[in-house]
Amino acid sequence: MSGDRSQRAAFDTLRWRDDRFELLDQRALPAQCLYLSLDSAQAVADAIRSMVVRGAPAIGCTAAYGVALEARRLQHATRKAFDAGIERAFGTLAASRPTAANLFWALDRMRTRLDAAQHGSAAEIAAALLDAAHAIRAEDIHLNRMMGVHGSALLEDGARVLTHCNAGALATAGHGTALGVIRSAVQSGKRIHVIVDETRPFLQGARLTAWELQQDDIPLTLIADNAAGFLMSRGEVDAVVVGADRVAANGDVANKIGTYGVAVLARRHGIPFYVACPLSTIDRSVASGADIPIEERSAEEITGYGSMRWAPPEVGVRNPVFDVTPAELVTALITEKGVTMAPDRRKIGQLFAT
Repeated sequence: MSGDRSQRAAFDTLRWRDDRFELLDQRALPAQCLYLSLDSAQAVADAIRSMVVRGAPAIGCTAAYGVALEARRLQHATRKAFDAGIERAFGTLAASRPTAANLFWALDRMRTRLDAAQHGSAAEIAAALLDAAHAIRAEDIHLNRMMGVHGSALLEDGARVLTHCNAGALATAGHGTALGVIRSAVQSGKRIHVIVDETRPFLQGARLTAWELQQDDIPLTLIADNAAGFLMSRGEVDAVVVGADRVAANGDVANKIGTYGVAVLARRHGIPFYVACPLSTIDRSVASGADIPIEERSAEEITGYGSMRWAPPEVGVRNPVFDVTPAELVTALITEKGVTMAPDRRKIGQLFAT
């Protein structure tokens, strides 16, 4: 990995090292910093589904490498077997997480590169697909830094910023979306204190955001999800910055469960609510948030953790892992093209027209 380490997080969420693709296993954090080596599309899909990696941009980058890994694995097979295997890889990866728009965006990018390389040998196609995955990763980091520059201007020196879930370097190829805004503000010399929602039930805030901020020595305070309104009512929150898993054409935002409640609280207390995401997270084929598929995960994430159980046996459980925040509650959308205040269908259309 190249680049100025002072401008990067102190870890790699995903990396290509010694001719291998590796993911930081986020299930093991913060107790252990463990990298897993993957060698096929199925292994990558399993890693996405099991939350080894999460966050829409990171999922997209990882899926791109999944296609490339499958091509490398099959490059010495017959051309018929190679082509069939690549098709299965696209289907397997597309089914791994239904809500994250970047997954499908990245697979479309890889499909375009595959089509352009069809006249080459299997080995040449595999090399081209790996180059495309590297390019998607590099582009994601670049776009995150651009978002960081645009969004950091919205934060005052000394701001106390609430964030929900993890939208940092751990959720991207590097730097981050929501935390990228915060990271850029700190790098510009501003004093920022981050208030971290624990983010039940998978605790991405408590386990991941808190860990990530500590790696970069950014001051933080961890709170229970249901303490956010109390702190807002006491004037202890100056801004909210979150990421997104999918944004509809009208500006509705699908993000980690609990984001909608934070947005409502922010509006009640007159606190700006910012959403940071690349244009690849905006899905203009989806008219509104009502049309975004919302993934539901295992009941075990609600009823306990590991071998510990705190809910009674056979209790009924709902575990939606995303919710939708209406565009009217979003103060501004931060993308690589700048800050879009009060996003709506017309303004989002303009982002893609320039």
